[in-house]
Amino acid sequence: MAERQDRTALVRALGSAVRGEVEFGTTARALMTMDASNYRRVPLGVVAPRDADDVAAALAVCRAHAVPVVPRGGGTSIAGQATGTGVVLDLTRHLGKIVELDTASRTAVVQPGVVLDDLRAAAAPHGLTFGPDPSTHSRCTLGGMIGNNACGSHSVAWGTTADNVHALTVARYGGDTLRLDRGRWDGAPAGLRELVGSHLALLRTGFPELPRRISGYALDALLPERGPDLARAFCGSEGTLGVMTEATVRLVEAPGSRALAVLGYADESAAAEAAPGLLPYRPLTVEGMAADLVREPAGLPRGGAWLFVETGGDTPAEARAHAERILRAADAVDGAVVTDPAGQRALWRIREDASGTATRMQDGSEAWPGWEDCAVPPARLGPYLRDFRALLTAHGLRGTPYGHFGDGCIHVRIDFDLLSGDGVARFRRFSEELAALVVAHGGSLSGEHGDGQARAELLPRMYGDELVALFGRFKDLWDPDGGMNPGILARPARLDENIRFDVLPKRPVDVTFGYPHDGGDFTAAVRRCVGVAKCRTAQPAGTDVMCPSFRATGEEAHSTRGRARLLHEMLAGEVVTDGWRSQEVRDALDLCLSCKGCRSDCPVGVDMATYKAEFLHHHYRGRLRPATHYVMGRLPQWLRLAAPVAPVLNALARIRPFASLAKRLAGITAERTIPVLAGETFTRWARKRRGRGTVILSSDQVVTVWPDTFTNHLSPEVGKAAVRVLEAAGRTALYPERGVCCGLTYVSTGQLDKARTVMRRTLDRMGFSLGDPLVVLEPSCAATLRTDLPELLPDDPRAAELAGSVRTLAQYLEEYAPDWQPPRLDRRVVGQTHCHQHAVLGDAAERRLRERAGLEGELSGGCCGLAGNFGFERGHWDVSVACAEEQLLPSVRGADPGTDILADGFSCRTQLAQLAGVRARHLAELLAEGLDGPAAHPSGN
Repeated sequence: MAERQDRTALVRALGSAVRGEVEFGTTARALMTMDASNYRRVPLGVVAPRDADDVAAALAVCRAHAVPVVPRGGGTSIAGQATGTGVVLDLTRHLGKIVELDTASRTAVVQPGVVLDDLRAAAAPHGLTFGPDPSTHSRCTLGGMIGNNACGSHSVAWGTTADNVHALTVARYGGDTLRLDRGRWDGAPAGLRELVGSHLALLRTGFPELPRRISGYALDALLPERGPDLARAFCGSEGTLGVMTEATVRLVEAPGSRALAVLGYADESAAAEAAPGLLPYRPLTVEGMAADLVREPAGLPRGGAWLFVETGGDTPAEARAHAERILRAADAVDGAVVTDPAGQRALWRIREDASGTATRMQDGSEAWPGWEDCAVPPARLGPYLRDFRALLTAHGLRGTPYGHFGDGCIHVRIDFDLLSGDGVARFRRFSEELAALVVAHGGSLSGEHGDGQARAELLPRMYGDELVALFGRFKDLWDPDGGMNPGILARPARLDENIRFDVLPKRPVDVTFGYPHDGGDFTAAVRRCVGVAKCRTAQPAGTDVMCPSFRATGEEAHSTRGRARLLHEMLAGEVVTDGWRSQEVRDALDLCLSCKGCRSDCPVGVDMATYKAEFLHHHYRGRLRPATHYVMGRLPQWLRLAAPVAPVLNALARIRPFASLAKRLAGITAERTIPVLAGETFTRWARKRRGRGTVILSSDQVVTVWPDTFTNHLSPEVGKAAVRVLEAAGRTALYPERGVCCGLTYVSTGQLDKARTVMRRTLDRMGFSLGDPLVVLEPSCAATLRTDLPELLPDDPRAAELAGSVRTLAQYLEEYAPDWQPPRLDRRVVGQTHCHQHAVLGDAAERRLRERAGLEGELSGGCCGLAGNFGFERGHWDVSVACAEEQLLPSVRGADPGTDILADGFSCRTQLAQLAGVRARHLAELLAEGLDGPAAHPSGN
């Protein structure tokens, strides 16, 4: 009772003092239990301050109530320092302003929630950039970078974050504010100057000299000969001293052009030993990774390990010449210089996604951070890696090292067993031995991401007890009440406490999907999310899709990571206590478009569309469902019943009162128009056509066309066009004899028992060999057959066989009619690649077919926002429109007159018709139009 009263008093006091949001509810707490580390701590609540005054006010209230505080940026820390048991300050929601950008002094003044890429984008028009660039640059914040003293791949040229900070404004626990500048003691906590002055000898001899020494507090920055530099000493303090509310940072001149020398070596030790020899050539990066990290080595030269050496110049020729000098000087097995920006981005993506892809070994087993970024002197990196590999072998562990070879800093995810007591004990033994190994090579336990809970306990092995005791005194001068991020850095928690998996079920959860990539274990599937937060980017990378709902709302609960965190807490049962019945989880999943973008774009392959369907299946079991589940979720059966009276229903839908009533009863948002039903279904047209006689010359000329619900009842012109194209390619189209359905709408609404019934009936009804190619024209149906079908019916071998036979039209033509020449259309196109196609099927064949047909132009990435039933459901209109406005609608509005609008998905075409008033067409329609000239297209007969 007393605890509840104290919490109520705290909430009331914060609500009175802070203008920003004060959130102590289940969802807010559950979203902040973890960062990107192995650790989990449950906070009391979350405060999102609106400005520096709010930060100070929150700190004053928390001190008065003796409640600890954890400042948090993007939540991508991998050592546990962005989690805590008190109040989490969410500095991303409102404190993301670039206050000033001074090109003359090459400085910027930023708030803590500024995302790095936003700062770089603001500086780019002036030829400037911020030098440090962690692989999370699209979502990490300047406050988090300063807290961890982040570095990134360009540190060989531009140093760490601490090297690029001029001044800081800091609020301490209690609310008082300090200004920290270089070369001045003004602003220092009382007693700090005296503490430094009485330990000069220890500070001058106790810190190893290496470019990536991030561990511990940077007390040596306060030596007389180095400043003192209070701002630098604050960098890397991991939220344990105070909260940065404003920073003045240095900007550097960005090269006008860049080139990338990619150097192949026999193994990672050879690459590591070569790296220091390249530093005199003044590269921008010297990054390394080995073959066991690379899933698809396309574009890489021969070798078992590679160095990515980026060079800069005022002109492309200068940057290329610089890279070629390095290529000639390097003693590499093979090499290449890449100057094409798209080619460079593709290669860098392999490296930047490593923090996610490394969490799964080649055999699918899990790997975790914990010893993510040790650093040694670059000249010692080769011998260190050999010793590191030997230590892994001695403990029966595996890892895939990669990272900043030019700075001697290595990232690695290791297949620790963090689920059992014995496994955690081995994790501790390995950690202790690795710390000794790093110190033996003259290194730092952390070379980039900070110590957090993962390594701070072992700092005495690196610095000795006397210097670590001085760290504690330093902390106490800044934070005498011990309220700032306790348990981190000074007087740390044990490295094997607060493991985030401790709270998860020990036995597999009873679920419906097969989860083949996670051993059939839903808990393992949820564990996939390690928090790297690629889903929290404000702009998708290239043609990526993930995560459209987060970009529409900007809220953590509507990111893939946020939903995964809520599912984790649902399984834990401590914060989210209602299990599958949880309203908090349901609300977070409500705005998930089931676009499947995370299945391909998330570095660890989180598949939130599947998790959502699983959750909805359990959540509504034995309960009344929303109206749209009965209407749009069972769309195939309603459309079959409606087909005979389609003209009547179309006429009624044009009567506004009737349409409004129908939409209200069906749970459809009022802004939507009810799609027009086909007067003649595709299957009816096909039966009539088949009745006129078709001659089949040989079996290899036969292809089965899948009559999906959308093509059959809503856009039969697509099916007709596809048949014409296939016949032009010398193929005869066949169709299943009886009605079949992939089950898509049942899956997307979580009606999984019904979906499995429909799928089994479909398998029973297939009137052709399951191994023969099956052309599916609707991308969402093709994706369902390819993935959901075998994952819902894992014990039926026919499901896997059918899944393996699925092809898009372009894939079929490329594989089975490679000599067919499509008609030359020679025009420009804009439009949308369906999100399910991007995520499951890929669009490489479509790109090549468009090129052969002379269709020029790129299609949009992202998601159209309609996403099947999602955009029709009441309450989703604003998010649906926001998703369309991100890429698709601007590309269509900006298209030149005469440009064709291309969209293979019925949802995408519907969204364009209803929001932009334009008619988009399937690729099959454009190709069919070109077969006999423009006049041949309209009838399709």
